[in-house]
Amino acid sequence: MFKHLFSTMNEVLEEIQKEYPNSDVEKKAELDEQLQVLKTMSDEFIEAWLLFEEKLGKFYGVVPISSTQTLHDELMELDMSGKQTEEFMRGQGYYKLYMYDQAIKEFEVLIQRQPDFLLARVYLAMGHLRKGEFGDAYQHFKFLLPLTENSKMKAISYNAMGCIQVQNQNLEKAFEYFQKAYHTDPSCMEPLINLDES
Repeated sequence: MFKHLFSTMNEVLEEIQKEYPNSDVEKKAELDEQLQVLKTMSDEFIEAWLLFEEKLGKFYGVVPISSTQTLHDELMELDMSGKQTEEFMRGQGYYKLYMYDQAIKEFEVLIQRQPDFLLARVYLAMGHLRKGEFGDAYQHFKFLLPLTENSKMKAISYNAMGCIQVQNQNLEKAFEYFQKAYHTDPSCMEPLINLDES
């Protein structure tokens, strides 16, 4: 339904990217206006999608579903500290749609601006993990551990680091991380060992 529209938007953006470097000041101003229109359209689509996603979530909230919490539920229980910005909502939306490249971009911007926004960093780390970028994911989880006293966040980090160690065939180290995760917060152990989103 939206493929044609997004295809056109992409073509316009590519054309702007080609023209921009060699344009004079007046032409650049015109191209900047076009870019702003594209960005506004993109933001409106994302906001409309997020509103739809929220309504859909509420509908599913009244339909009985599995009692096992998903990773997303676990993350949402963490303290937001009043930082739930548009970028965060977009990043979270992309993450829930399995669009990890876009989610990573949003969360990278957020943590550059707010390095202490730990939940954004967890999502960033999980995005890398989902893409199989285990080195990047591991570094973010390792960075998180000394910065938080939140037991759930610590357990998520230990658990994910354990999963990465399993991928790297370091089973002894993985077991050590899983033990730390369990001792930190046994409640989030099971859904996260499998990194199960469904």
